[in-house]
Amino acid sequence: MTERADLEGLIATDVRALSAESEQIGRSFAASHDLTMNDFRALVHVMVADDGGAPLTAGELRKRMGVSASAITYLVERMIASGHLRRESDPRDRRKVILRYDEHGMAVARGFFTPLAQHTHTALAELPDEDLAAAHRVFAALADAMRAFQVSLG
Repeated sequence: MTERADLEGLIATDVRALSAESEQIGRSFAASHDLTMNDFRALVHVMVADDGGAPLTAGELRKRMGVSASAITYLVERMIASGHLRRESDPRDRRKVILRYDEHGMAVARGFFTPLAQHTHTALAELPDEDLAAAHRVFAALADAMRAFQVSLG
């Protein structure tokens, strides 16, 4: 194996480790807030889409999660009733209704994940900005590759 292939292999191993750790943290969050893992997955999809500037409709969330229309309706209604999500008119198309985090949901997420942010800050504190910029480029490339792979799956 070449040095480049070795590095790519190490990155792939790191991504799997991050995914596994993230799943365990998600389980802890869900359990501590009386949510299912599907509820947590939905919240992550809503946050990622919103952070990317493309908030989701319930129909788009259904497609991303691969569940039935009735299952996503039940999930969204439950998440709205619990204060985690809210519906909002899309500012670009008032006929469209998008999902956003509600204030309660953001407060709950902040309360749980702020210590993780502190651990992350500590872990990254001694790395130079150039390393962080390079890591960001690597993560962005990996996310693009995963999206392309997902599209190729159909």
